[in-house]
Amino acid sequence: MRIICLFNLKPGASREGYEAWARGTDIPGVNALGSVKAFTVHRATGLFGSDAAPPYDYIEVIDIRGMDEFVADVSNPEFQKVAAGFGQFTDNPTFILTDDL
Repeated sequence: MRIICLFNLKPGASREGYEAWARGTDIPGVNALGSVKAFTVHRATGLFGSDAAPPYDYIEVIDIRGMDEFVADVSNPEFQKVAAGFGQFTDNPTFILTDDL
């Protein structure tokens, strides 16, 4: 199962501050969870075939072993500190659940 998260930064949140936090805390923290196979964060840079700005600043891709295990991992009080940091930077993130075809 894969979770795709689309989000923009909150007004006033700096790209540099978020990206430093993501590299130093979020990416290693999520990748350390036993329920996570892989986790990557991507900065949107444009829209293919268009000069328009992308609708989202960032995309996260989380490949998980199973939803129950993932929910247990992210509910851990220690991990909630990472989640709180994410909430300080992000404005209304959208988490899309997917299955491979």
